[in-house]
Amino acid sequence: MSNGLNPEQLEAVQTLSGPMLVLAGAGSGKTRVVTFRIANLIRNGTAPDRILAVTFTNKAAREMRERIGQLVGPQKKVKRRRGDPLPPAPVVGTFHANCVQILRRHATRLGYPERFAIYDRGDQESKAREVLRQLRVHTGMLKPGDFLFHVSRWKNSGVSPDQAPETARSDAEHVAASAYRRYQEAIKLAGAMDFDDLLLQTEALFRQHGDVREEESGRFDHVLVDEYQDTNQTQYEIIRHLAGRHRNLCVVGDDDQSIYGWRGAEVQHILNFKNDWQEAKVIRLEANYRSTTR
Repeated sequence: MSNGLNPEQLEAVQTLSGPMLVLAGAGSGKTRVVTFRIANLIRNGTAPDRILAVTFTNKAAREMRERIGQLVGPQKKVKRRRGDPLPPAPVVGTFHANCVQILRRHATRLGYPERFAIYDRGDQESKAREVLRQLRVHTGMLKPGDFLFHVSRWKNSGVSPDQAPETARSDAEHVAASAYRRYQEAIKLAGAMDFDDLLLQTEALFRQHGDVREEESGRFDHVLVDEYQDTNQTQYEIIRHLAGRHRNLCVVGDDDQSIYGWRGAEVQHILNFKNDWQEAKVIRLEANYRSTTR
């Protein structure tokens, strides 16, 4: 299954078990490695729907699904009747999309309704304005948008309302920390989560409910993460929960780059991968297929 893969790419594609870190810069063919590896897992007997691949954008997920389909080849055509299930396929999606599915199954365990709403920015600002008004916080001290910036940063770092006051430094941060709890209680009372809650509540679900963690991690035999350098603390914990049972975790990323620093991304996760998964294989893709010679 060389298909034009260089030796390092081929080694990553042909490694079918255990934790693996693929260090790959821009133009080194890292997404190609992920898609070829998924196709190779399927060719070697892994059921397609036992494979989870996580990306950071819907576009990347869509492109990955298309590439996998091209590599695996068309499914044997069987006449399907209305209501028949679709043939099994790898689960490919963003962190948030996968977390929504998990929460739809288990949100009631955290006290949320099964059909919880997902707040958009307008909903968030409306609720933030209401909470700050209740606390008599003047907009000169803390605007709703600035308050939500602090809340998002805390959530992406896995910081709960109880922990936020300990991390606050400025006067504005202390005010935001005191309002964080009120904001969280208000949106929960409304039967809603905001965008960052999709990650935070999924991690809380796994941490607080071992049976849910076992059920969700048991859905997959392999987990693959693209652009691993862009994971924040909450995403890191979610992946650790999902892959901890089988330890078949493949992450691909660039240790020199993180584009989501504003979302709390911690490139330290990729630098510490070998410490976190001590039996991990590390492969570096050196070739750059975007470079040109003059």
